[in-house]
Amino acid sequence: MRFVIPGKLEGIGWYSFEVATRMARMHPEHQFIFLFDRTVDAGAFRAPNIEVYSIAPPARHPLLWYFWFEMALPAALKRYKADLFFSPDGFCSLRSNIPTLMVVHDLAFEHYPDFVPALVSRYYRHFSPRYAKRAERIVAVSQASSADLQFSYHIPAEKISVVYNGANERYSPLSPDEKVRARQRFGEGHDYFIYVGSVHPRKNLVRLLQAFDQFAHSVADQRLLIAGRMAWQSGPVQQLLKGLVHRPRIQFAGHLEPEELQLALGGATALLYPSLFEGFGIPILEAFRAAVPVMTSNRSSMPEVAGNAALLVNPEDIEEMAGAMLRLSREENLRQKLIADGLEQALRFSWDQCASQTWQALEKVLQRT
Repeated sequence: MRFVIPGKLEGIGWYSFEVATRMARMHPEHQFIFLFDRTVDAGAFRAPNIEVYSIAPPARHPLLWYFWFEMALPAALKRYKADLFFSPDGFCSLRSNIPTLMVVHDLAFEHYPDFVPALVSRYYRHFSPRYAKRAERIVAVSQASSADLQFSYHIPAEKISVVYNGANERYSPLSPDEKVRARQRFGEGHDYFIYVGSVHPRKNLVRLLQAFDQFAHSVADQRLLIAGRMAWQSGPVQQLLKGLVHRPRIQFAGHLEPEELQLALGGATALLYPSLFEGFGIPILEAFRAAVPVMTSNRSSMPEVAGNAALLVNPEDIEEMAGAMLRLSREENLRQKLIADGLEQALRFSWDQCASQTWQALEKVLQRT
């Protein structure tokens, strides 16, 4: 539960919170021990069968990752007499003999090692295949991630359960008045596209900004909102901004709390999500639930999540992305079709379903012990 950080939940943090707490609520006959690497408010996990413990040290550096997972964690699992270890974040302990179910979200670092800090990349590429072989069973969040595990790490298919993510249930279509408020708040009164996610190279923000600048020559009143924190290697994005003709029409909102993001996403003309690589892509589902059209990449897991409900583009083709933006801004019939298809596609995914299927994978581990 290392990524469940109050006020900073994103990606794996949301996944960890949603799946672990739902499994606990679904199975009151079992006791759940949530282990954190920092002090947290136990009140956020109100259930009689959940115990919350903080295990030092805070694991925020590769050397501390090693210490936490190979020394602190095995000692804690032994101390609390754990029957099984569930890892929601792709790490596990090579020294512990506790049966382990581990979630693998993606192997992006294998395909884009230069997109993460050098020491982090070395740690991931050294330990991740060992973790995958150590775990008794793996949950992959998409067929794309499952295939990657099989190809890159030679993990047998029968060891992997594919369990799709859900999306936050707060997302739903906004009323006309709420959309007006969103445009005033995030678009200076104008229509706007939105990107949701942190800013780092794998997310492809440089090409997205170049594509928007090209698109903006043709459409005078459309804005672009970037909703996410500056993560790492954001220098190229900041440098590019200085030379964009339409820089005044681009707003960086930083990390938005769920209530703000619900408004920002729901009021957008479309979600632009041209990532180079994703294990899943939860913002796609959130946009579907909010009745917002989606443009996303035609690679890794994104076509799998989007189905036929999004415009798929080559994320390395700036002109193709700009053309998709032009269609989304001008073609009302296209937007309405994507909205209808997206609402239907979203019905295939839920956090309750994710938790239930993850529990089934967990039971397979217990049956082997």
